[in-house]
Amino acid sequence: MGKFFGRKKEKFPKQLQKLKKDLKGRKTDSYVQNLSGSEMDVIKRIRTRTCELNKNNLTRTKAYLEFYKRHPDIHWAFLGHMVSRNGGWNMTDLKGSLLTKLLTEEEASDFFVFLERGNWLIFQDAYPQFLLYEESLRKRENLFYLLPHLGVSIFMLSVWNHFWTYRDPYILTVSLIINEQSYLESRVIQNPLFKKSVLETLEFRLQDYLAMNHVLFPYEDNGKVKLSGLTLRRFGSLHERILFGKRLYRLLFNDKVRLNQTLLWADKTVHSGSRKDYWPHLFNDIEEASPRFLVKPRIKSCRIKPGHPRLYSPQLLYAWKNVCHEKAESGDWFNKWQVIYYLLKSQEKLDGEIEYEYCKTLEKLELAGLAKKALFRLDEEI
Repeated sequence: MGKFFGRKKEKFPKQLQKLKKDLKGRKTDSYVQNLSGSEMDVIKRIRTRTCELNKNNLTRTKAYLEFYKRHPDIHWAFLGHMVSRNGGWNMTDLKGSLLTKLLTEEEASDFFVFLERGNWLIFQDAYPQFLLYEESLRKRENLFYLLPHLGVSIFMLSVWNHFWTYRDPYILTVSLIINEQSYLESRVIQNPLFKKSVLETLEFRLQDYLAMNHVLFPYEDNGKVKLSGLTLRRFGSLHERILFGKRLYRLLFNDKVRLNQTLLWADKTVHSGSRKDYWPHLFNDIEEASPRFLVKPRIKSCRIKPGHPRLYSPQLLYAWKNVCHEKAESGDWFNKWQVIYYLLKSQEKLDGEIEYEYCKTLEKLELAGLAKKALFRLDEEI
C-alpha cells in the first residue's frame, strides 16, 4: 500500500479535495453522543432487519439484489450481489465433485467457516448503511451521523455525507470496496485462527496456484449464458484486494450492454449456490456419478465427455447448515486519510475474458484430485 500512497503529487478532482479535507479532520473516538428515542428506534429497526437477512449466503445475496433494484444508484449493491454469488459457489465447491478429492472433511469445514465468516461480516457492515440511506431518503434528511452507532467506520460517514451532496456512484462504490476489505483485514485475513487453518495451508496455496480465485459474472447473450470475470492472484494482500474490487466494478459497470445482460441473468436466476445456476450442461445439483466414473477425467473444454456424468455442485441449502456467528469484533480500521488515493480512476484496460482460463482450472483440479486419489490407493497397497 505504501507504493500506492506514493502518488501524493497527483492532483485530486475538486470533489475529492473536499472529501480529503473532511477525512483529515476525522477522529475515531469523537462520535459518542446521546440519541433520541426516535433515533434509537431507527438503529434498532436497522439492526433487526439486517439480522433477519444475514442468515446465510442465500439470504444475503438476494437482499443485495433486491436493494439494487430499489436503488440502482447504489452500484455496490449489485457488485456485492454478484461477488456474493461467487462466495456461495465457493462454499458449495467444498462439497462438490472436485474439491472433495483434494480436501479432508475437516479442511473443507475450515474453509467454509472462513468463507462464511467473511460473507457474514461484510453484510452486517454494508447492509445497515444501505438501510440508513433508505431511511434518509424516506425522511428527506441526512441521517448518516448514526453510522458510528451501527459500528460503521467514520470513513464511510464522510463518504455518505459526500454522496448525499454530490450523488457520485463511483466514489461511493470504490469507498465501499475500500471499507469492506479493510474491515475484513483484521477480523478475517489477519485472524490467527484463519491464518493457521486456512490461509497458510498447502491446500489454500494450491488453490492459488490453480487460479481458483476466479470471480465470474454470468450474463445472457442471445439466449446463451456466457461468463466474464477476473482472477485474484494475491488474496492475502489488502492492497491487491482493493485494486481487484475496483477492477471488478469497472468490468461490471463500464459496459452498459453487458451490465444489463448480467442484471437480466441475475434477476431471472434464483441463487441456489450450485454452479448449475449458470452452466447446467457442466454441473448438476444431484450427484450423477457412480464409482466407475471417478477414475478417469471427464472434462474437456468445459464440456462433459459423452456418456459421462456432470460435475456435482450441490445447492447451499443442503451442503451446509446455517452458522450462529459470534458478535463482530469492535474497532475502526480507519487511521490514514491517504486511502482516498484509491478513489483516483485507473486507465487500465480490462476485457474480462475468463472462460478459457476457468475451463483450464476445472481440468487441472480434476486431474489433481485423480492424482491424489491414485497416490492414496498406492499407499494403501504398500
